[in-house]
Parts: sequence; structure tokens; C-alpha cells
Amino acid sequence: MTTVAELMSHTLHEAGPSTTVAEAATIMARGKVGSTLVMQGERLVGIFTERDMVRAVSHSPDAPADSIGDWMTANPQTVTGDEPADGALRRMVAGGFRHLPVVDAQGRLVGMLSMRDLARAGVRGAIAKV
Repeated sequence: MTTVAELMSHTLHEAGPSTTVAEAATIMARGKVGSTLVMQGERLVGIFTERDMVRAVSHSPDAPADSIGDWMTANPQTVTGDEPADGALRRMVAGGFRHLPVVDAQGRLVGMLSMRDLARAGVRGAIAKV
């Protein structure tokens, strides 16, 4: 059984809630990732994704100057590293999202699992159970 910890990325792309949509786009482009974790100090408060960016820009021509705190998904679902990768895949498919922050037993952010990580590893079989 493959675990989340075996597949997750340890490189985290973070920003604060007051970071602008344009600044977040730069962080994501430079990191070649589809999301940034929104942190308040050491606490995960949200996730801002490419989908959030598209939603923001489609609703307001001034969105690039808005803070990501206005457009992020607050309190995102998380997973622990010891959980099975196929279970994480089921949660992602059921929830319709492509990024899942990984936390340790104390709730501290330790990584990020993406659909790309799961596809690269060839995790399969879980979708039929959704």
C-alpha cells in the first residue's frame, strides 16, 4: 500500500491572505504549480488554486489587485502522510479538487499531494469506488 508521504511534495508554495491574486499567480508560475497554500503564521487558513484565479478574473476586471483571502478556499480538507494514497485519491475525486495539503499528527503543514503526484505514481482502482 502506497502512502501519501511516499508521493507528496515537500516543497511548499505559501502566501499570506493579503497577497494579491497577481502575486499568487507569480508564485505559482515560478514554482510551476497549480496552487499556493494560504498561511497565517504557521496555520493553514486556505488554498488558492488556478480555478480560484479564473473565478476571480471572470468576476472582476480588478481581481489581480484583490487579496487571495477574498477568493481562496478557506479551511481546505487535509490528509496525513500515513494515509493510503488511494484513499486520498477517492477524497480528491469526490470533492472535485486536485490539491490536498498534507499535515502531521499535530496539524502542522508538511507537504502537498496533487493529482499529478498520484498519476505519476500510477495510483488507480480508487475511482471505481467513489
